Amino acid sequence: MKSSARNIELKSVDDLFATEESRADAQREKVQEIPLGELHPFKNHPFKVKDDAAMQDTVDSVREYGVLVPAIARPDPGGGYELIAGHRRHHASELAGKETMPVIIRDLDDDAATIIMVDSNLQREELLPSERAFAYKMKLEAMKRQAGRHTKENCSQLGNNFDGKRSSEIMAEQIGGSKNQIFRYIRLTELIPELLDMVDERKIAFNPAVELSYLKKEEQTLLLEAMDSEQATPSLSQAQRLKKFSQQKMLSLDVMRAVMSEEKK
Repeated sequence: MKSSARNIELKSVDDLFATEESRADAQREKVQEIPLGELHPFKNHPFKVKDDAAMQDTVDSVREYGVLVPAIARPDPGGGYELIAGHRRHHASELAGKETMPVIIRDLDDDAATIIMVDSNLQREELLPSERAFAYKMKLEAMKRQAGRHTKENCSQLGNNFDGKRSSEIMAEQIGGSKNQIFRYIRLTELIPELLDMVDERKIAFNPAVELSYLKKEEQTLLLEAMDSEQATPSLSQAQRLKKFSQQKMLSLDVMRAVMSEEKK
């Protein structure tokens, strides 16, 4: 019986290497130039994109050198792409008169996209309390959903660090803080916009703001009136007393005015 070995067509070394290279290339993320109009902001993006001095510096850099670090986006079911990381670079590109920007496109679910979006912005040195508050809330909720799927499917979606740890503990380790501080920031999301703006503007300190977040929304609205009439903002001890009166269902506009009119220590 004749050997069929001669009928086997051997690939050349070049062909073998070309095949391996094409496989590796297919797995590599590619940077694409995407028209700015096809890039949409992330839903409920908690970080503000402001036209300040820092933005002008970014605009000047983009105008001269282009966008050096590609943005990250994912396909948008409604058309185009949803930005995950790169909202400031996108705005700077618009102001610089660019038509496209470099983007890495990834297929990500909502929770994975949320975590990347938050993490990419938490690296910034200066964040407003409101930005940090809503960012922490979004990330923690996403991590909890991932942890739920981890438990249900009995597979690791948070990595080996999950072993018995709560999402808040993992997040605290990642941001280099404490669980308590994370939850205190998240409390700020319970403030009405007017009070939260005052926290961002440093008219109300962080610790009193956390205490005020326990007031009902209608009570917070009345507090604005009390602060205006007394031309003062609550100290920590005053905020704690307002919270206690609220819990006892004894908080009224007159009580607020009486507390706010007291001389601060």
